[in-house]
Order: sequence, then C-alpha cells, then structure tokens
Amino acid sequence: MQCPGCHHQETRVLDSRVSSDGLTVRRRRECTKCAFRFSTVEEIEILGLAVIKRDGRREPYSRDKLQAGLKRALYKRPYTQEDISALVHTIERDIQLKRQQELPSDAIGDIVMRQLKKFDKVAYIRFASVYRQFSDVETFKEEVDALMPRMTKNSAKGGPPARGGHSAFGGNPPIVNNRKPIIKNQ
Repeated sequence: MQCPGCHHQETRVLDSRVSSDGLTVRRRRECTKCAFRFSTVEEIEILGLAVIKRDGRREPYSRDKLQAGLKRALYKRPYTQEDISALVHTIERDIQLKRQQELPSDAIGDIVMRQLKKFDKVAYIRFASVYRQFSDVETFKEEVDALMPRMTKNSAKGGPPARGGHSAFGGNPPIVNNRKPIIKNQ
C-alpha cells in the first residue's frame, strides 16, 4: 500500500482489528521509508451485482448511492457516521443473501425500507416518501398511520411513549450498536 506521506510503495501493518459486526477490518500501518503512520479500513464489496432500474436499464450496484440515500433520510437525526455505516452493512448483507447477479431496484428499496423501519421511523417515512413516490398528502398520511398502531393509547394521547421511552415520532432514539447511554450522578 502506498504511503500517503511520501508515496513510498512499502508499508507494514502494525495492528489489525475486526469490527464488532465482523464486516470490516481496521489496520494501523507505518511507512517503511518515512515512518508515517496511517489507518486503512477494509470492507466487503459487492461485486458483479447489476441493479435493474424501473425503466429496464441495468447499472452496477453502488454503495455510494445507497449511503447517500440513507444520509438524506437520516439528515439531522441523532446518528453517527459509524451508525450509518453499520446500517449500510446490514442492508448489503441482506442484498448478498439474495444470491442473485441482478436485482431489481425495487427489491433493494424494499430491503432498505425494512431496515429503516427498524432503525428510525422518521427516516423510514422520509425514504418512503421518495421511494414510493407519494403523490399527495393522503398517501403520506396513510403511511404514517400504518406506523401508529405500534404506539400505545397512552403515548398517542401525549402520555409517556411506548417501548421504554421511544415513540415513533419523538422521545429518545433507540440505542444503536448496543451502546449504553451515559448517566451522570446528580
């Protein structure tokens, strides 16, 4: 691997760590010429998958497009880049489990919708409004109403939210990647 400091071609690996989900490897490297240290990340790449668009065109699968769509849906939501990357990995795992060389964009969209629904309800609605091409407010309202039965009557009346403090449209976000909130003694 080329050194980003002096562009020398030889580097050595000082440390390797596998992520908690097992899908990425982070390596700490050092240049053998200038001793510059840097990190690299290795990820699984979906190779050879063609996406069949709604108009019949085929184009290569693009992780960047998936990530950009998720970032738009999760804009100003309380998640880190690490959380979004973990979501991308989960979606790509589901795509790979299909074991197909070609996959309709609708199938990928359905996978994204299923994962976003579990991950963040607001982002799910944002993504659904574009993906399902809502033509009017009524269609949008129907999608929101479909999420509402998951809330208790108490939370719908303005009481405490259901499911341990997280409601569909407010309250605290779910804990992501098994991180525990920090509670300070008062």
